[in-house]
Amino acid sequence: MTTTQVRAPEVAGSAFHPRRLAGSLPEALRKLHPRHQVRNPVMFVVWVGSALVTVFAFGQPSVFTVAVAVWLWATVLFANLAEAVAEGRGRAQAESLRRTKTEAVARLTDGTTVPGAHLKVGDLVVVEAGEVIPGDGDVVEGIATVDESAITGESAPVVRESGGDRSAVTGGTTVLSDRIVVRITTRPGESFVDRMIALVEGAQRQKTPNEIALTILLSTLTIIFLLAVVALQPFAVHSGGEQSVVVLTALLVCLIPTTIGALLSAIGIAGMDRLVRRNVLATSGKAVEAAGDIDTLLLDKTGTITWGNRRATEFIPVDGTDLDRLVDAVRLASLADGTPEGRSIVELCVTGHGRAAEASEHEKTGDVVPFTAQTRVSGIDLDGRRLRKGAASGFTLSDEARRVVDRIGAAGGTPLVVAEDDVVLGVIRLSDVVKPGMKERFAELRAMGIRTVMVTGDNPLTAAAIAAEAGVDEYLADATPEDKLALIRREQEGGKLVAMTGDGTNDAPALARSDVGVAMNTGTSAAKEAGNMVDLDSDPTKLIEIVAIGKQLLITRGALTTFSVANDLAKYFAILPAMFAAIHPQLDRLNVMRLGSPQSAILSAVIFNAVIIVALIPLALRGVRYRPAGAAALLRRNLLVYGLGGVVTPFVGIWLVDLLVRHIPGIG
Repeated sequence: MTTTQVRAPEVAGSAFHPRRLAGSLPEALRKLHPRHQVRNPVMFVVWVGSALVTVFAFGQPSVFTVAVAVWLWATVLFANLAEAVAEGRGRAQAESLRRTKTEAVARLTDGTTVPGAHLKVGDLVVVEAGEVIPGDGDVVEGIATVDESAITGESAPVVRESGGDRSAVTGGTTVLSDRIVVRITTRPGESFVDRMIALVEGAQRQKTPNEIALTILLSTLTIIFLLAVVALQPFAVHSGGEQSVVVLTALLVCLIPTTIGALLSAIGIAGMDRLVRRNVLATSGKAVEAAGDIDTLLLDKTGTITWGNRRATEFIPVDGTDLDRLVDAVRLASLADGTPEGRSIVELCVTGHGRAAEASEHEKTGDVVPFTAQTRVSGIDLDGRRLRKGAASGFTLSDEARRVVDRIGAAGGTPLVVAEDDVVLGVIRLSDVVKPGMKERFAELRAMGIRTVMVTGDNPLTAAAIAAEAGVDEYLADATPEDKLALIRREQEGGKLVAMTGDGTNDAPALARSDVGVAMNTGTSAAKEAGNMVDLDSDPTKLIEIVAIGKQLLITRGALTTFSVANDLAKYFAILPAMFAAIHPQLDRLNVMRLGSPQSAILSAVIFNAVIIVALIPLALRGVRYRPAGAAALLRRNLLVYGLGGVVTPFVGIWLVDLLVRHIPGIG
């Protein structure tokens, strides 16, 4: 099958690469239709103004009128281009995802075969090594390694097994070894990949609350400027002059917040795009925005902070037993143990003590004693030796063995006792192993002002040990699903936004209640359905990147809004003196840029108004760089860079454009 990565290939990494522009320009032209323009009130006013000036350009043609009409249409086209370029990235990613879809034939457990497209929710299908998983589901029987590179972009295979929090599988991925039985959980056309395709194409992107509020603000400003410009005509007539519709339209377009109005949609699309490029699927733009404002992060311990299954980390001999004898006994007793803990014991024997990973032909002749809930002991009988391992309650312990068991339990670990012919040889320490780099990542979250809380069903001793090792701020032990919900409600009632990561079915209620619920792709289908984001890499520390992307989205929108409003100041100094200097000569003092003529001043402002949109498209798509800092520091930076820059840039830009257009016959 195809193993194309989710991360869509960049086209020379530039928004202005010819291939990207060539692909986006036809879409930008299609967006000139009024049915599309009416969705953006600011740009719809520009569209109406462009049409109106075009009518005058045909009825009363002049170089000035035609030039204004051309550049007004260019303003609308450039706004469409910004949106089309952003959407083009999504279409490239969607095409990459489509290539991962493989139409597979499903083999049901009753032996019949059906096309993958005909599977129903609840169907049980058998998938063996080399076969493609025909649909999204949960492993209900067996364990296998799975190639998920088509979905995650990671080449290393992953383990999927029944009865744990690593049971979810995705349609289109390939089983590399062993055999599993999968219960289908989604209908055809609603798979994980189908949802990703719809998302990255923008079909499901709705305006977020902040974006809606900003649109209302921009619409209000547009109405205010429209009324102000309309009122200028009677004022001019009363003063003994009259302004043409072309000039008034140019003034209106330059005064309304066209820059942010043109880039607003592209900023939102680009924010979602950046998230997908980090291998995170969000079901809505609202979740991305909320991630930028979260105050508290709840993390499930098992599978999120730790690896998910307790692993053997140490073999401790007791009562004078030789370590080599203990390791040999441990290995023999665990070779037939297919549980995650049993596999980790054999792995420690191999990697830490140089033993063979596979059983020899002779070792396979032993009688395996399976683990039961009643005995809580497993092992093997071989060559007259009775090797057993299990919970301490199943053995008679010496004082030394009891001290070791108690010490491991007090440190938050799980002790397994190993015995031969009822003589205890030693103790295996099983530990919740914290994933590498967690402490550093939590320190980064703390610098962002985010409080981290680990929630776990473990006892307080184990929870305290893991919390200290991982570096979280707080922990909640003996936590039930109800306790998690109660904690989230308390935080939210205190006015805080809460994010949670998790991977188990027991995490689903809390993921659904959280403002931002990030489910691990390795987790259960219930967890992925409940969350509003899914991390394809199953890395809980990915939330740091999600938070940064959310903050970057908010900062980018705020920065470009500040710039858009600020650069209107220079346009006042360009257009208003040009309009009324003949009536009120004293207004010429406001012509601080010493522009060539009233017509060159107006046309220069219109041209700058269009060109600045193109210049800011890369920033809108890339986003303003986020650095962890307080709100006051971010505000100062925003005002200094984009507020002051929004004032200075138009003065320079309009003056430079005027140096060129003043020499055009009919304008200068």
